[in-house]
Amino acid sequence: MAEEYDGIILGAGPNGLTVAAYLAKAGLKILLLEKRFEAGGGLATEQVTLPGFLHNTHAVYMPMVDYAPPLRDFEDYLTKDYDLEFVFPSLVMAMPFADGSSLCLYQDVDKTCESIAEFSKKDAETYRRVHDRFRVLTEDFLGPATYEMAKPAFEQMIKLQTTDVGREISEWTEKTPQGIVNELFENDRVRTLFLYLSCMWGLHYDLEGVSYLVPLLFNRAVNYRLVVGGSHHLAHLFTKVLYRHGGMIISPVTVKRIMVEDGTAKGVELDDGTIYTARKFVASSLDPYQTFFKYVGRENLDSSFVTRTNDWKWELSSLFHVHLALDEAPTFRAAQGNPDLDKAFIVVLGYESQESLVKHYDAIHSGDLYSGGLNCCFPSLHDPKQAPLGKHTGLISLHAPYNLKDGGAKNWYRIREKEAARCVKLLGDYAPNVTGDNILWHYITTPLDIENKFVDMVQGSYKQGAYLPLQMGYLRPNEECSQYATPIKNLYVCGASTFPGGLITFGPGYNAANRIADDLGIERWWKEPECVTKARARGTL
Repeated sequence: MAEEYDGIILGAGPNGLTVAAYLAKAGLKILLLEKRFEAGGGLATEQVTLPGFLHNTHAVYMPMVDYAPPLRDFEDYLTKDYDLEFVFPSLVMAMPFADGSSLCLYQDVDKTCESIAEFSKKDAETYRRVHDRFRVLTEDFLGPATYEMAKPAFEQMIKLQTTDVGREISEWTEKTPQGIVNELFENDRVRTLFLYLSCMWGLHYDLEGVSYLVPLLFNRAVNYRLVVGGSHHLAHLFTKVLYRHGGMIISPVTVKRIMVEDGTAKGVELDDGTIYTARKFVASSLDPYQTFFKYVGRENLDSSFVTRTNDWKWELSSLFHVHLALDEAPTFRAAQGNPDLDKAFIVVLGYESQESLVKHYDAIHSGDLYSGGLNCCFPSLHDPKQAPLGKHTGLISLHAPYNLKDGGAKNWYRIREKEAARCVKLLGDYAPNVTGDNILWHYITTPLDIENKFVDMVQGSYKQGAYLPLQMGYLRPNEECSQYATPIKNLYVCGASTFPGGLITFGPGYNAANRIADDLGIERWWKEPECVTKARARGTL
């Protein structure tokens, strides 16, 4: 006899865990099914080099810690009963240059302006003004909107025109990231860093229509946090919350199909024939192709929906990672001019001009490898738990294409070591001690490895789909599913392919939990986030 649950969720990543935790605490009997041995999805921390070295093998930077409702709603468990803690480095992002100078973004706006003023006093004044204004845009709309249902495009456009904040966001949307950066700043090196942080999560420098994200990305650039104990520790604690409220995770399992009868999701069948039935709902945090084509089946979908799902586009830019086990912490040449640099959280290097950055992005979109820059971080500098005493971990992260022009994706297997050596050498040019005997071991992840490890990140698409005008807001993943319900009754979607998108924001999972609770008539034990309530009162939501 099939085992029965109130709700079954596919994929135990951060969004699947979020839906499960909220609804389990609401009293539902919840089952999470996960293909990998570990829950957490991109919240992965592994000993992939040497014993005792903890490497965050996917997500590292936590961008919305100060907004994410689950971190508040489950705070009594996560931080009081358990031990969740974040590190917030004072120097969040830095860009050293070959001449020994550096450009630094601090939590402290005054220190940031001092750094920018070394390149341009006018740009320092601009940053102070922009920092304050983009904080307002984030607090009044962009942050709260992450945890609220998306509105239809025309309705959203009209709503934005009713407030000064909304009208300003509309104006930014019509520009490109590069256009915004060049309009704001005059110095080429200042432009280079701000264009990088505007595009580092998937925006293309010359794309219009999604630049409403640029003010948010500016704001978040000095707000990234690190999970103490590794990114996976956050997922681990959410699994404890789920178990505490009677939820269940079964892994590793391979799903065969979502059972659909008379247009209604009834449960899930595994490859081994095991069946789990769902009294109330099934939810998928997977990408649209897997959810609808592999598990629901085209025969259960109308032709127009199939066509729209077929049109879903993956990101052209993926990530190439080199994880390092280090004997000692890096020492940057530019730290001679600014000692803070050796303690920076995120270091962007290898770009001496905006032109070099643009050439890198162009190469990615054409499938070429480019000997350009990268970003790196050394988590153990900020959290000693992530390495043996006196030793350090390092991460090199390079934007790269999934499909290489020469040999396709499989060519990553042949060139991975060569590209890793190039990246390590580039880092060594800026931090001379990160070379030779200091590197105890390394571990490489290519865009192809990302797809193989996380099957919902097709073509290394770490946000489950590109950020394009027709794949954002009410159109993510399409107008029928952006409110988390789907054409299949009792089937919901809750992954990064839904609004608001990828990264560790918990937005898709939180919003999907709200939708499911409303549809099932469940009284929410959680309150509306204060930021959403305030934005609604201001008229921006």
